Amino acid sequence: MEGSYDIAVVGGGIVGLATARELSMRHPSLKIAVFEKEKELAAHQTGHNSGVIHSGIYYKPGSFKAKLCVKGKNMLWRYCDEKGIPYKNVGKLIVATNEAEVARLQDVYQRGLQNDPEAGFELIGPEQIKEIEPNCVGLQAVKSPKTGIVDYRQVSRAYAEDAKQHGADIYTGAGVERISQDGNTSVLTTTRGDFSAKYIISCAGLHADRVARMTGSEPSPKIVPFRGDYYVMKPERAGIVRGNIYPVPDPAFPFLGVHFTPRMNGEMWLGPNAVLAFAREGYSFFTINPRDLAETLTYSGFWKLAAKYPQIGYTEMYRDLSKRAFVAECQKFVPSLTADDVVKGPAGVRAQALDDQGGMVDDFVFSGGRNIVHVRNAPSPAATSSMAIGEYIAEYAEKEFSLELTRRS
Repeated sequence: MEGSYDIAVVGGGIVGLATARELSMRHPSLKIAVFEKEKELAAHQTGHNSGVIHSGIYYKPGSFKAKLCVKGKNMLWRYCDEKGIPYKNVGKLIVATNEAEVARLQDVYQRGLQNDPEAGFELIGPEQIKEIEPNCVGLQAVKSPKTGIVDYRQVSRAYAEDAKQHGADIYTGAGVERISQDGNTSVLTTTRGDFSAKYIISCAGLHADRVARMTGSEPSPKIVPFRGDYYVMKPERAGIVRGNIYPVPDPAFPFLGVHFTPRMNGEMWLGPNAVLAFAREGYSFFTINPRDLAETLTYSGFWKLAAKYPQIGYTEMYRDLSKRAFVAECQKFVPSLTADDVVKGPAGVRAQALDDQGGMVDDFVFSGGRNIVHVRNAPSPAATSSMAIGEYIAEYAEKEFSLELTRRS
C-alpha cells in the first residue's frame, strides 16, 4: 500500500482542488489526498473553459447554480485580491436581437434581480448598448457590470498550494482505475499504486459516472461529452469588442449559443458551438475513443435527447464544419465582423449529465453513499462557484462522515 488517508479526493480539477483546500483548512488533523490522472492539474474542463467569472443571472432562483454561483463569485473576487491573482471586471451584455428575445430577456433580468439584487443588473436600450459596445447591435440588453474574466488554471494552482500548506498530498499521474472495499476502508487502485482511504469524495468531471459505478452508486445520470469549438479574433481586430457579449437563452434549446469572450491574454474568443464529442477528452473532430463513443451510442438517453432536438444537432454540426456559418451567427450581434477577422481557436469538452429519459441535467448534482460523496454534475458555472462548492461539499461530508468525530489527536 502506497499510502493511507482519511479522505481521498478523486479529480484534480478546480472543484476537486477547492474541496481539498476547504477540507484541509477545516480539518488540519485529517490526512487528505487528491488523485489526478493527468500529469498536471486542471487539465480538462477547468483548463479549457472560457475563463468567465459569471454573475449568476441565468440560473433558476433557488437552484444550486444560482446560490453557489452568486456566493462563489464574491468569494472568488476576494480570493484573487488576497492572492494577487490577476483578473479583469470587463462586464457583460446579454443582447436581444429580435422581439421574441426581448420578451425572454425580461425573464433573464427578473432572475438576476432575484438571484443577486446587489449585482447592479440593468435593462438598457440600443443607444446604451452602443455606448458600451460601439460595434454591437440589439433591441435591448441586460447589462451585468460584475462579470469578470480570470485564468482558472492559475486559480486552481493557488487552491492546490493552499491545500498542500494545510497538509494535503496531491498526486498527479495517478488515475483511479478501481475502487474496492476492505472492511470500512476503500482501496483505490491507481496508476501510481494502491492507496487506502476511509472516505472518498469524487469530483471526477468527465468521468464522474464511471467513478460512481466503481463504488456501486447509481449509473444515472450518465456523462455524455459535448465539444465546444472556439474561433479567435485576429489581434488587429480584437478591439472591435470590449467585453462579454452573450445571447438571450432560449428554453426550447439545450445550449446557450455562441458568444464573445475576452481573455486575460488579450485575445477575444468567439463560441463555443456544441457538438457531440467522440471522446470524453476529444478536443478535435478527429479524436475518437472507441470506448467513450460506444458508451454514448449505446445509451438510450442520448438517442432520446437527439430525437428531441434533431434540428439543433444538425445546425450545431454545420456551424462546426462551416466557418462562414459560425461567423454568420456572431454577426447577429456584431455585423461588422467578417470571416477574415477570425482564425480557428481552441476547444473544450463539456461533461453533460443526461438522465435516462434524454433530459439534460441542468443543476449541480451532489449525492452521498457509504463513506462517499459524489459530484455527479458540475458544468458551468462550476469554476466561478468553486469556492462555494468546496464549502458546500465540506459541510456535506462533515454530516455524511461525522468528521468531527474522526479528527486525529
